Amino acid sequence: QVQLVESGGQLVQAGGSLRLSCAASGRTFGDYAMGWFRQAPGKEREFVAAIAWRGTRTYYTDSVKARFTISRDNIKNTVYLQMNRLKPEDTAIYYCAADRSGGITEEQSQYDYWGRGTQVTVSS
Repeated sequence: QVQLVESGGQLVQAGGSLRLSCAASGRTFGDYAMGWFRQAPGKEREFVAAIAWRGTRTYYTDSVKARFTISRDNIKNTVYLQMNRLKPEDTAIYYCAADRSGGITEEQSQYDYWGRGTQVTVSS
């Protein structure tokens, strides 16, 4: 069992930066691949980024490449999402998720555990 708690979301101006954190409970955090997803108002939840269990491989959706960076600290049981050059269209609730398989995927159905999300609002 893994419990995930996101933090770091807030209101920021376009062009600004935020770092989201996702703290995980459980001794086997290092075995899980981790992902970030987001859901904008009136839209379906979508994949943002994922990182393999060792942190050696990452994967991003095209719209955030070169702006967002996913990373993890397996000692602190935490995964991060550094978001730079934010745009109004990045406004959403951001969720982290854990995949027991350890491999990275954008498929939501592959993730076993989800956090409750943190709100990111980017003003123009």
